[in-house]
Amino acid sequence: MTGFLQPYFEYGGEWWPLLAEAMLNTALLSVAGFFLSVVLGLPLLLCQMSGSVVLRGFAALYVTTVRGVPLLAILFLLYFGLPGVGITFNAFTAAILGLSLCFAAQVSELFRAGLKAIPKGQREAALAAGFTPAQCFTFIILPQVVRVILSPMIVTFVSLLKDSSLASLITVNELVLTGRAMATEYFLPLQIYIAVGLCYFMIGWPFSVLSRRLSAPAAR
Repeated sequence: MTGFLQPYFEYGGEWWPLLAEAMLNTALLSVAGFFLSVVLGLPLLLCQMSGSVVLRGFAALYVTTVRGVPLLAILFLLYFGLPGVGITFNAFTAAILGLSLCFAAQVSELFRAGLKAIPKGQREAALAAGFTPAQCFTFIILPQVVRVILSPMIVTFVSLLKDSSLASLITVNELVLTGRAMATEYFLPLQIYIAVGLCYFMIGWPFSVLSRRLSAPAAR
């Protein structure tokens, strides 16, 4: 056991700055990807609620298609495929777009499930009180939906955080790519990848705890 832990004491001063920078990149990538997935998920929800058959069909097709395609394939398409038609993104931007396009489908489904959990009488009461349909959705329905889906949204963010490791395959300097480079340099893959796993745990664990605490009142 002492021999296993020795590299952490011997090289910790060199490893920690590298892992800290990678943790920051991973956190920025995850937060940006999740924020954009919410921004894209809301219009998808509105399309699903639309009276237009075309918009509902588009939303259904998007959700079905994206949820059936691996995230890695989307990342490769954005980073390696689009330059073939003259559209180029740097690795970090391509990773954010890939994560957001993939998780927007999941976010829109969460919003839709939350919307179904709100009694229809809420909308009818708001319209009877003089609210327009847009005001009713914005000020009455949406805040309640957010409260209902907050816990599963946090779980979705943690899932996105873990899936962000795939961005290493398009050269984003996040935790996995940094760990791979460190393992190649120091020839200590077991200790290094354990450290990488602990870094993911440190980022994701507080959100997991928060999700459980938010869902506990509902469970009771």
